[in-house]
Amino acid sequence: MALVERGAITTRAATDRVAAPSLWRQYGTATFFMGPALVLVVLFFVAPVIITFGMSLTDMATTTGLSNWQWTGLDNYQRLLRSRFTLIILGNTLFYVVITLVFNVLCGLGVALLSTHVEPRTGGLVRALWLLPRISPSVVYTLMWTWAAADRPYGVINQIVEPFGVEGRYWLNTNPWLIVLLVNGFVGASFGMLVFTSAIRSIPEELFRAARVDGANAWQIVQRITVPLLRWPILFVVTYQSMSLLASYELIYLTTNGGPGLYNTEVWSLWMFHTALNSYFGNLEFGYGAAMAAVLMVLGFVVSFVLLRIFRFNDLVSEPRIEIT
Repeated sequence: MALVERGAITTRAATDRVAAPSLWRQYGTATFFMGPALVLVVLFFVAPVIITFGMSLTDMATTTGLSNWQWTGLDNYQRLLRSRFTLIILGNTLFYVVITLVFNVLCGLGVALLSTHVEPRTGGLVRALWLLPRISPSVVYTLMWTWAAADRPYGVINQIVEPFGVEGRYWLNTNPWLIVLLVNGFVGASFGMLVFTSAIRSIPEELFRAARVDGANAWQIVQRITVPLLRWPILFVVTYQSMSLLASYELIYLTTNGGPGLYNTEVWSLWMFHTALNSYFGNLEFGYGAAMAAVLMVLGFVVSFVLLRIFRFNDLVSEPRIEIT
């Protein structure tokens, strides 16, 4: 019996020695090329997430320094739940993300459709003009909007709307959300325009020709051919822009800084920035800000999951039922 057991162990050991080189030959090349990217992902994505969740369980702040902080458990999260501003800022964030996202997608898709159905040089010029907000420095771009929204007798917006009977005003004080949405909307729409334009140009021209031969008009072609074939690009733009809007605060910070008033246009990421890095009260609360960042990450995961379900991601990546050769 002992000889049989030793023989079985020897056989397994030999099998393992043979399997190891086989596994390396099978996955070694992929591991070699993916290794550097994997290291970067761990260092700059996974590690910061772990550090953020760890900091959220402490009272780390400028008052405690980096050596006198203590573990506080879930106190920061309980403080978030008790804050009377949490629901206000969460509502501001959802309003900002939803309205800006709708503007980005619809406007970007509209410009892409129009610019691809006109003479190529004209379409290229239109797309180049729409790219100006994205390629302009953020400070210069927001400063131009601040001047445009200035009080009368100044401000381009007042000069445009006053002939239509709209009373001139200082738009950043009276309608701050309108300016915030427009400032962010034009930047996001240019991104969607680029993605949708590339996707439209990749659709086989034979489909459009066949539709015209069958008597379809331009709207029917867009409705029945173009838009259904843009599900992948629309999913990408909606998901990417949603994550970007949840985490972005730069343009709001440069235009209204969360005002006017108390948290009027404050969104979650800007609240987090003000708490941890630029506090009104002087004390930078790193632990509390990390708790806000952790909540924002969870919210981003939930939004991504919902969007993937809405667009039926599994159907998009599934094998086609009919093989076309």
